[in-house]
Amino acid sequence: MVFNPDSANFLGADVEEHESNELLNYLQHQPPEILAQVAKLVTPDVKQIISHNVQGLVGMLPSEAFNVKITTDRDNLAGLLASAMMTGYFLRQMEQRMEMEDLLAGSLSLPSDAHSPSD
Repeated sequence: MVFNPDSANFLGADVEEHESNELLNYLQHQPPEILAQVAKLVTPDVKQIISHNVQGLVGMLPSEAFNVKITTDRDNLAGLLASAMMTGYFLRQMEQRMEMEDLLAGSLSLPSDAHSPSD
């Protein structure tokens, strides 16, 4: 999925919401290269969790045995996309926290000979 900053009605926001939404205004003023770079930072683990989450929300029938078609309206689709985005942001923050804790745990562990009293 590619973010379209030129979309006049991104996620179903009307003109008044669009003008008062600082985050949306910020996103629309970012160069496409920046948005693409941020999208590349998503790890395969996060993609897998989001994919599983979305599949759980819309139903998970095997595509080889079923011809699944999903029909929804704009508001429900916007809610689904917003949920997936928020899940992604949350997972990325947790991933960064895990990396930070691992880094701190590694830097706090001292070699075993450092604990021996010096003569």
